Amino acid sequence: MIQGIRSAFLQMLCNRIDITKVPFSSRGSRLLIYRQEEGHALCVKFAERLMILDSDLEAHRLRPPYITDLMLLDENGVSLSFELTTYPHALFFETSIGVFKLILHPSDSIMIAVPDGRVAGVRMKVDGRYHTIKTLHVHSPGGWIKRESGPLQGGVRHEYIIGPGEGMALTLTPGRPGVIYDPPEAFSKALSNAECVWDEWFARVPEIAGPYQEQYYYAWWVLANNLVSPLGHLMYEGLMPSKHQYIGVWNWDAAFHAIALRHAHPGLARDQIRILLENQLPDGMLPDVVHDEGIVDQIDHPFTAQVTKPPVLAWAALKIHDTNPDLSFLREIYLGLVRWNQWWFSARRSLLENLAAYHHPYSSGLDDSPLWDHGFPVTSPDLNTYLAIQMDSLGVMADILELPKEAEVWRRRAQTTLKSMLEVMFDAEQGWFWAVHEKGVIDELTPFNLLPLWTGQLPPEVTALIVQRLTDPDLFWANYPLTTVARNRPSYQPSMMWRGPVWININYMFIEALKRVGRERLAHALRSSTLEMINQQSGIFEYYHPEQGTPPETAAPMFGWSAALFIDLLIQQSRESVQ
Repeated sequence: MIQGIRSAFLQMLCNRIDITKVPFSSRGSRLLIYRQEEGHALCVKFAERLMILDSDLEAHRLRPPYITDLMLLDENGVSLSFELTTYPHALFFETSIGVFKLILHPSDSIMIAVPDGRVAGVRMKVDGRYHTIKTLHVHSPGGWIKRESGPLQGGVRHEYIIGPGEGMALTLTPGRPGVIYDPPEAFSKALSNAECVWDEWFARVPEIAGPYQEQYYYAWWVLANNLVSPLGHLMYEGLMPSKHQYIGVWNWDAAFHAIALRHAHPGLARDQIRILLENQLPDGMLPDVVHDEGIVDQIDHPFTAQVTKPPVLAWAALKIHDTNPDLSFLREIYLGLVRWNQWWFSARRSLLENLAAYHHPYSSGLDDSPLWDHGFPVTSPDLNTYLAIQMDSLGVMADILELPKEAEVWRRRAQTTLKSMLEVMFDAEQGWFWAVHEKGVIDELTPFNLLPLWTGQLPPEVTALIVQRLTDPDLFWANYPLTTVARNRPSYQPSMMWRGPVWININYMFIEALKRVGRERLAHALRSSTLEMINQQSGIFEYYHPEQGTPPETAAPMFGWSAALFIDLLIQQSRESVQ
């Protein structure tokens, strides 16, 4: 642990951030600093899509780093090995000549301080296809700088040696179109400011004690580290699912992120919903993703179609309102959410009466679920459950906004949707709701076939059957429940995305569902299992193996909604324990 760190929160997270797996970044920043797998060097990426260079929606995931082989140098230009200590606000590199320090300036610049009184510097390779080093500031009272650069295969080599003096530092500012950079201040001031920013972030969160405390604050770090500043189509500060892998603000992710943010930053929680509504399409559809350069509302794989995400924003907005009431925000978003609901029942109306259908697997959020292996469109119980929940939520909003006739219409429409699901999708013999397409029922069994439980309004005998299926160890109640495909089905693959692993948002919905139907003990058991599973890992991941509780290799690290819902479940548990 580095001496001089005042914040107890930052001390708690000393070396919790493994930058070989997740990036060192900061609230608002698009810069991502990683340690290269081999040697004593860093690389730098940007959390951006750069559609102007490559219109492929997945290209950013495969794009090489903008800076590679960033090495620390002694006065002779010899690279130094180092022992790295990580904190949320800074990286410290212990070398044979002293400690180098690295922080990110709010203007998205990299500031590197060399050891006091030493001549030292850095060397790097910059891939000029994406960005350049636009400006270089040197804080060198009484010191000097030596610069060298030259072409390398695939880029430009830069080397900077500065010194000797006190408070000597380099500020590397990338040249990015449309971004205005503030001149950096002295490194010592910038370092202190960075510590204060993080300390203030953690100081606002509800206190949690006990065995989950460290992972709880790490989860809050995940949320802040995934935030980017407003730019382009992102008109508010936005929370990405993972700067490491998912660039932009995703539709239903934003709802889950907001559920956690409401506890400490309710304005920021509301902004996640605003980002999507500010980019609503003329027909009422909300896009799948909003990013700096535009939106994603259509995808060409596995086939071309419009893409959105499940309608859960109204449900999340009410949770924000319950925690931090703001009537003006409900007025602001109400009509946009009404238009989105109308879109589902017009543009995505099912052939089955009073129900809606998916036309693309990604609109479900369950990209590779076996529910989609048999063709489209699919009238699925999960979608129509979301719509029933949304219409009930719109009814509550209408009541709050003193629109009693509209409130009654929403409640009646929610009941009509639920009644239709019971009449045409529920199988009383099997004890679940079938997903349906034009060829008939889809013979796949997932927890989404049980999701109507979440409405809390099923007949008692149906509720009993659904709970029995949910808790069956041959189906979903694995060592770490809930599996996302029934364990006794051929399509069950516990390490493959939506074909078996545990997803925290699905557990969250069923925990709430079990509470709504009076199964408190089961809800608490599922919550405890979920918290334990997340807490026993060093990071927080996209999904988990239901037998082992470990993240499969393909699960994204530093994942936003896993962190957000871990936070909310832990706050729930903490508050219940003191009642």
